[in-house]
Amino acid sequence: MEPCVIRASGIGKNVPTAEGRLVILDGIDLEINAAESLAIVGASGSGKTTLLGILAGLDLPSAGTVRLAGNEITAMDEEQRARVRGEHVGFVFQTFQLLASLTALENVMLPAELRGDDDASESALDLLRQVGLGERTGHYPRQLSGGEQQRVAIARAFASRPTVLFADEPTGNLDTRTGARIIELLFELNEAFATTLVLVTHDDRLAERCSRMIELEAGRIRS
Repeated sequence: MEPCVIRASGIGKNVPTAEGRLVILDGIDLEINAAESLAIVGASGSGKTTLLGILAGLDLPSAGTVRLAGNEITAMDEEQRARVRGEHVGFVFQTFQLLASLTALENVMLPAELRGDDDASESALDLLRQVGLGERTGHYPRQLSGGEQQRVAIARAFASRPTVLFADEPTGNLDTRTGARIIELLFELNEAFATTLVLVTHDDRLAERCSRMIELEAGRIRS
């Protein structure tokens, strides 16, 4: 049996509103194993992105615990969680989140440079070639199409050599054809790097490619 990489127990999340407390997540229990791919689906407002953020240590739950790569991140402060994210986590966002002042190559190099790797440039160039952008290394995000920007973002995510890659609607801003290519790239690299993949999506094609899928409904996992 593959080792458990993420274990979430009793996760709850609520926020105060003028009408009282709004329950976003309610009693989520979830285990995700090494090299597994998990799709989190559900209607808008069901808590998908909130759950993703909590599993990744970007947000804290109101109740419950999360262990990520052996670290109880819900017991940590932000600096400690940031260290765990830097060691174990990669991200791909719907809005790409590239740094506008950096070239494609520099964006992909960033995680390796932050780790102090000596071969940051070489490994970043290799990843850009793998996503079909070997000729666009010197281009800035504004000079790239949406699909090209997402390919840079995927290369950057894998440049951190993550234990877990979290993706939030990675095809959400792309047309159908470009989205299909991004799906292929995501799973090709995920297989090559043996990374655990956790993604939120409304894209049925993307969800069906995952080894497992859970559906959220009103903050709970639908059984």
